[in-house]
Amino acid sequence: NTYFGISYVLNSVNLTLVSSKITGLVGETGSGKTVTSRAIMRLIKKPGEITEGNIYFNSIDLLKLTEAEMNIIRGKEIAMIFQNPRSVLNPVFTIFDQMHFILKKHLNMNRRDSRLKIIDLLTEVGISDPLRRLKNYPFELSTGMCQRILIAMALSCRPKLLIADEPTTGLDVTLEAQILNLIKNLVKEHNTSALLITHDLGVVSETCDYVAVMYAGKIIEWGSTKDVFNNPIHPYTVGLIKSSQALDNKKEIYYIEGSIPNLYT
Repeated sequence: NTYFGISYVLNSVNLTLVSSKITGLVGETGSGKTVTSRAIMRLIKKPGEITEGNIYFNSIDLLKLTEAEMNIIRGKEIAMIFQNPRSVLNPVFTIFDQMHFILKKHLNMNRRDSRLKIIDLLTEVGISDPLRRLKNYPFELSTGMCQRILIAMALSCRPKLLIADEPTTGLDVTLEAQILNLIKNLVKEHNTSALLITHDLGVVSETCDYVAVMYAGKIIEWGSTKDVFNNPIHPYTVGLIKSSQALDNKKEIYYIEGSIPNLYT
């Protein structure tokens, strides 16, 4: 029960997402990437809290909305793909029941109309024999298929903002490329803004239009992917790129000396 003080996990984070574009959020483990996404979704759990600032979505400050008002936006206007699909999907409900719940809640669809839309969604994300998959439970499906279903669920209400928190974690290289291409194509087709959280700079260079670099709870560099990769300004960004290049070329890994600043006051 030792009290260490207040830890400012995020501090002075300034981030703008562009319509029909994907912004990558990169940084090492513990830099604040996932907390940023959960703050946008208003999913920060106690004892954590947002003490000040603004989160604007379509000129509306999300921090001023009630939980009931936020529940209308969450899942419909703003959707999120979480890291581990098996931890998000409910193991005791079929794929149809879980997807129907979202469509009924946000679009007031009956089961018949919902069934037709779900089949279209599953087909759109590349799932073969979608009619059969409606009856499946998550444990009967592969990790890659569960991830595709999460993407279909996230896009079911055509959100204006899609947040993907390391959506390819644990997937093989081939499946990773398929999932990233799927997100990239769907974002552009549906005029959606996207925030892709990852620690893989290779994924960012191939997928993202913009990139924001996070260090110790702060955005220390932001710009087009091309500009940031070709002309990094902050020493930490330089270090990340050099480390990635060392892995690719099987050279000794470049590292920045020192430790991450203490976030406690």
